[in-house]
Amino acid sequence: MSSALRSRLPAALAAVVTVAAGLTVRAVTGGWFGKYAGDALYTVLVYALIVLVWPRVSPGRAAIGALAFSWVIEFAQLTPVPAALSEASVLARLVLGSTFGVADLVAYAAGAVLAWAAHTLLRRGSPGRETLSA
Repeated sequence: MSSALRSRLPAALAAVVTVAAGLTVRAVTGGWFGKYAGDALYTVLVYALIVLVWPRVSPGRAAIGALAFSWVIEFAQLTPVPAALSEASVLARLVLGSTFGVADLVAYAAGAVLAWAAHTLLRRGSPGRETLSA
């Protein structure tokens, strides 16, 4: 297996597991828990995608990038564009949402911290991997 594939495979697997977890949590629990767990997992997914594209990124930088992306999407909901796109497409609704909520910003931060902590612990446990911090 090539070095590039070996370094990206865990991030790809994490992305798939995160999508499955997000859809499952929202379907099974519903309500406020499902909504905010889904928001946190949204940021975890963005984090995994960042690591997939840039496997050598430090956990801190990946967390900041994932949080910034999530917050940009949330603040975009203050405009009518995401709501209009969400009306036309289920995929757009999953990616862009439709209405702004301050509590969503907190859930995204929780997801970024969760992803950072998991990635940091996994890197510390991997032989030959040096832990980087942002």
